[in-house]
Amino acid sequence: MKNISILVPAGAVALSCIEGPFILFNKANEFLQVAGEEALFNVQLVGLSNESRVYDRAFSVKPDKSIEDVQKTDLIIIPAVNGEMMQVIEQNKDFLPWIVDLHQKGTEVASLCVGSFLLASTGLLNGKRCSTHWAAENDFRKMFPNVNLVSDKIITDEKGIYSSGGATSFWNLLLYLLEKYTNREMAIRFSKYYEIEIDRYSQSPFTIFNAQLSHQDDPIKIAQAYIEKNYQEKITIEQLASMLALSRRNFERRFKKATANTVTEYIQRVKIEAAKKDLEAGKKNINEVMYHVGYTDTKAFRSTFKKITGLLPLAYKNKYNRGAAA
Repeated sequence: MKNISILVPAGAVALSCIEGPFILFNKANEFLQVAGEEALFNVQLVGLSNESRVYDRAFSVKPDKSIEDVQKTDLIIIPAVNGEMMQVIEQNKDFLPWIVDLHQKGTEVASLCVGSFLLASTGLLNGKRCSTHWAAENDFRKMFPNVNLVSDKIITDEKGIYSSGGATSFWNLLLYLLEKYTNREMAIRFSKYYEIEIDRYSQSPFTIFNAQLSHQDDPIKIAQAYIEKNYQEKITIEQLASMLALSRRNFERRFKKATANTVTEYIQRVKIEAAKKDLEAGKKNINEVMYHVGYTDTKAFRSTFKKITGLLPLAYKNKYNRGAAA
């Protein structure tokens, strides 16, 4: 019997990240019993205390046990937590030493979506890979510079420490764990029963690139605004540095610190975001889109587009443009 401990955190939580694993492992038990086998999973909700938590003013979740009652378990699942992350971490700080202690005793730990912020706060991710929701990438990098964030990945597995990408992609991590704890047949059966696309590994096609303006470096904001207004043109690093009366080296250093992107990466992402919008809604063909966003080399455009989105331009258009799909 494997003990699955799903956290019931303080503060705002994505309820689906509590309900999802609860459903998955209990339904797996049903599948096993129908096949004449014994149930494999003991699923429990674990809180800081035994008191119920109310989420979204309407939904009450009652922990089965408090952390004091759980001295041994096989897997801890950290659901997505919402709000100002420093406050969320403070509200749930008593979970952290408990998670570390049990992991050192052999317990595996999995974070779902932005539950990665709580997992990273334990220190267990230092020097390891982790994923999170793409929209939280910049905040995560600033708060946890010692973690190797791979924001394009849906699943990371660091020898007993797991994480998932954003939103409903947590189902793919749960299927990954189900297959690990049972077999491929069970994972496929669950994916078919709930109509979940199995074996998704990248969240890049879902990423929306937004200007990273939460920093306080005003000259860099000027450069960002220039890039976003003139992305159709050929923009060079020397041009931007000269415009701000900065040396190239100083400009590049400040830009990376402020935006978490190199200048070249930022220009590419602005151009590709514009290309994505053209492909989603417009009637331009691939070459017209390429020229519109300032590329003249087909190979470079295709390569950069796939690097950022995980798909080639035509595949992206077929996926998101209603007219192309028809």
